Amino acid sequence: MAAYDRVQVEIAGGIATVTLTRPDKLNALDRELCDELIAALRLVTGSEQVRVIVITGAGRGFCAGADLSVLATDGPALVAAGKEVALLLRRAPQPVLAAVNGAAAGGGANLALACDYRLAADTAAIGQVFHNLGLAPDWGGTYFLPRLTHTSTALELVWSARMVPAAEAERLGLFDRVVPAAELAAEARKLAARWAAQPPLAVRRAKEALYLSEVSSLVAMLDLEIVHQNELFATPEARERIGKSLSTRSR
Repeated sequence: MAAYDRVQVEIAGGIATVTLTRPDKLNALDRELCDELIAALRLVTGSEQVRVIVITGAGRGFCAGADLSVLATDGPALVAAGKEVALLLRRAPQPVLAAVNGAAAGGGANLALACDYRLAADTAAIGQVFHNLGLAPDWGGTYFLPRLTHTSTALELVWSARMVPAAEAERLGLFDRVVPAAELAAEARKLAARWAAQPPLAVRRAKEALYLSEVSSLVAMLDLEIVHQNELFATPEARERIGKSLSTRSR
């Protein structure tokens, strides 16, 4: 376990849980929290012991976005931190699961969108509230939002600056699955444990390929699949699992 002032990291069973810990501020982003989050993500993404990363918030909020009390002075630093956080999450070799336990607003919304999968409490909400402050989306929102929804939907969400409740967010593709709030932590652990049980190199190659496919041709992806499969056929995990499958079928 690693602990900071504004972020807590727990590693158990191959799962690293990174928790934002400013519950009195709904885990709002200030310079210290951003610095600690970056340090924590560097720690867990670089660890061979970590197979899955879970991002969540302490208390009743996931992340309320920028701390308004420091936005006027630290705004540029907070925006720059968003670039590093988004790239750390997308370049992480491990699956990254957002367990959205409450409000995810502004940069906090896009922190969730930068993760590979979003499991949300039915009491959660997510919103691109930047226009309320006269600002435009940051922390990767202009990239993630239209890819998860549609350009027209993304524009409506940004222009309206509204908080979207969990059920609607699931329909729009902002949340992948919604569960009762009391079950969120258990469901997140269950899902993370299932992913962590998969062969890590195969998981890594799948994540690389699926994101690369967004900017690649069919021919390029077919060629990459051949490279990946030939690499994975030679791994002990693949040989063991193929052998077990053959044994089971022959019974």
